[in-house]
Amino acid sequence: MRVENRFAAIGVTLLLWLSWTAATVSAQNYPNPYRIVEGWAQLPNGRPMGAVGKIVVDPDGRHIWAVVRCERLEDPKRFGDECRDSKADPVLKFGPDGRVVKSMGSGMFIWPHGLDVDKDGNVWVTDAVGNARIPKGDKRGHSVVKFSPEGKVLLTLGTPGIEGSGPDHFTSPSDVAVAANGDVFIADGHNDVGNNRIMRFSKEGKFISSWGKSGWAPGEFHAIHAIAIDPQGRVFVGDRGNNRIQIFDQNGKSLSVPWTQFGKPSGIAFDTRGQVYVADSESDDVQNPGWEEGIRIGDVKSGWVSAFIQFPWGDPRTTAGNGAEFVAVDRDGNVYGGEPAPKRLQKYTRVRP
Repeated sequence: MRVENRFAAIGVTLLLWLSWTAATVSAQNYPNPYRIVEGWAQLPNGRPMGAVGKIVVDPDGRHIWAVVRCERLEDPKRFGDECRDSKADPVLKFGPDGRVVKSMGSGMFIWPHGLDVDKDGNVWVTDAVGNARIPKGDKRGHSVVKFSPEGKVLLTLGTPGIEGSGPDHFTSPSDVAVAANGDVFIADGHNDVGNNRIMRFSKEGKFISSWGKSGWAPGEFHAIHAIAIDPQGRVFVGDRGNNRIQIFDQNGKSLSVPWTQFGKPSGIAFDTRGQVYVADSESDDVQNPGWEEGIRIGDVKSGWVSAFIQFPWGDPRTTAGNGAEFVAVDRDGNVYGGEPAPKRLQKYTRVRP
């Protein structure tokens, strides 16, 4: 009986190992029907590309909005406050040819991070700077700013320069998403230690509700990095520290078991064809063993992954943070990846059906 039990245990162990191996291999074993369009993004007057933050598609489906963190600072100690001393506009609108057609936000942010454009063309930007990087007396950071399409400040959420956990404060808000009815959803918490909550406001800036806290259970988060609303109105949250996507209705009710098949999610976007695009810039052999950096594409209803734009210079044995951290897709199906560390805004075009 003991021998039989030992063989049974070995069999179970082998089965689990084979299942894990198959899952790990399948996580990377998807076709890549895209190629890079070299040198697509071009900044005016020879301005070097700074670290790229979030990118989104304009309501026209053709233009691309991007956070570009001011100067191209090569000092790694300046990662996290690149716009602190700069007067360069960090919010840029690119035309289909990759040239900048509009810019805004000079001097208003220390570390612009999240971005969304509502149906009226208003631009929402988060400042996710950490408290230790805000100069004494500086009234920037821990806030979300709404601009008109022309760049006029229309609304500020949070208390600039002051972190907190109440309805009028944020702590390093990572991202913002605007629903079809104008309600605004804030991913409040860029770091493991923080508020780790989702906050909902009306389009006029009135606080409506919030949900979430630090943890590993459903409805809990670690280092929220992305928030996006799919065409059905569901709220997708990139719970990056927990290596998963969580899906909610707009009142915070969980609608699915967490999705782990998209790697370590940093950015989330949707197209009009029922596909979800998830950027993974952090997977390596330490933070998320068995996974590689890149952009995974799948069915927005089932979560079934069908394609993988692997980061061409990636290596899971090296430090994470080099791949696309943000993703967008235009009306023609072109995919865009924002890469903060390499300081690139990449365009990928589909070459195979």
